[in-house]
Amino acid sequence: MGLAVLASSCKKVDYPDRFQPTSGIPSVTYVRYADRDLIIDQAAMEETICIVGDNLTSVHDLYFNDQPAVLNTSYITAHTMVVSVPKTLPTVTDDKIHLVTRDSSVVLYDFKVLPPVPKITALSNEWAPVGETVTVKGSYLFAPLTVQFPGADPVDVTSSTGDSFNVVVPAGAQPGKIKVTTASGTAQSVFMYKDSRGMLFDFDGLTGLDNHGWNGHSSKDDDGNGISGRYFQFGDGTAVLDGSWEEANFSLVYWPGTWNTPEDYADAPRLIDIADFSGWQNKGLKFEMCVPSANPWNNTPMQIVFGGVDLITFGNAGIQDIYGNTVAGQNNTYMNGEAAPRAFYMPWEETGTFDTADKWITVTIPLTEVNKGWSGTPATQEVTEASFSSIWFFICNGGMSFPEASCTPIIRIDNVRVVPIK
Repeated sequence: MGLAVLASSCKKVDYPDRFQPTSGIPSVTYVRYADRDLIIDQAAMEETICIVGDNLTSVHDLYFNDQPAVLNTSYITAHTMVVSVPKTLPTVTDDKIHLVTRDSSVVLYDFKVLPPVPKITALSNEWAPVGETVTVKGSYLFAPLTVQFPGADPVDVTSSTGDSFNVVVPAGAQPGKIKVTTASGTAQSVFMYKDSRGMLFDFDGLTGLDNHGWNGHSSKDDDGNGISGRYFQFGDGTAVLDGSWEEANFSLVYWPGTWNTPEDYADAPRLIDIADFSGWQNKGLKFEMCVPSANPWNNTPMQIVFGGVDLITFGNAGIQDIYGNTVAGQNNTYMNGEAAPRAFYMPWEETGTFDTADKWITVTIPLTEVNKGWSGTPATQEVTEASFSSIWFFICNGGMSFPEASCTPIIRIDNVRVVPIK
């Protein structure tokens, strides 16, 4: 008998505030932050808030817009309910909290859920001229919002998918990082509009270093097809690209050094003398590209090959090709080996064909992707900062097989640069 009395007594003493669901209709007086006594009518996703009212123990389900919140009865009393705003974006937004009772009665309370602070990840054309429509890409880019280019007034944007929006580059836009402001806050891009940092080849002026390799290709004049002066073009609209080795029309090489003095880099510096490749794991190779719709690019990768002067330089002997033969450094045999690290750029991969609809776009190749050999398997030479001394763009299948799809493409590039991407 004593034991029964003791057990009953313990139950009352140990759980004096035990949650007890109630019937009836709840009401909300106000909502405040959970950690400070400040009344609010909006909050960001995943933020913890406190609902203050009456008979809140009658609430069985709680929704912000159409997204359910997780209820913990340990944080619910008759007059307060501590809860986190759901982290999932609503499908239907009505800017209300829905308090649902066990008998499915619903009480609504006006409350706005803000998405997280926006993030900017890319600009469709970082070298777009004033007046051109570009696409800003990222996340949580919800309209209404404003976007600001350095030197220009903010531009109001009323339509956005959340992942991207279009905007006309405004008058007065200057080089620099862009900003996007939504109701949740302001984001600044990592990339820069009209970025000239780390410029390797703009094919004009001091960085107008034309082909400096086995073949003597040169850049195109400013003929109205470029984006900022001179540019380089692969193919002429008649030369056939079928994946085979074709240096005459689909190659651009830059090797440092000179023929007679291969380690004299005064007139032909290493790329690491031109741009800062330190912390290369957080950087990318960028360039603008235009592929006219009349001359699309099909089923052949662009190999972007780098190499240190120990592997690639004028006059450097002692390099072995894939067959074990010793070749001179100015020979292009290293291209079809597994040592020189490279990236394979294949924008046609999903559809088999690619063009940019006659527009210029910005291409980004993370330097961490420069890690393959001729066959597409991992390069045998370790990638270090010194690996980025030379570069070879070669549109060629290499040791990989792709569906045959001959084409006569025109591929224009400009403003080849190395910049931070993180």
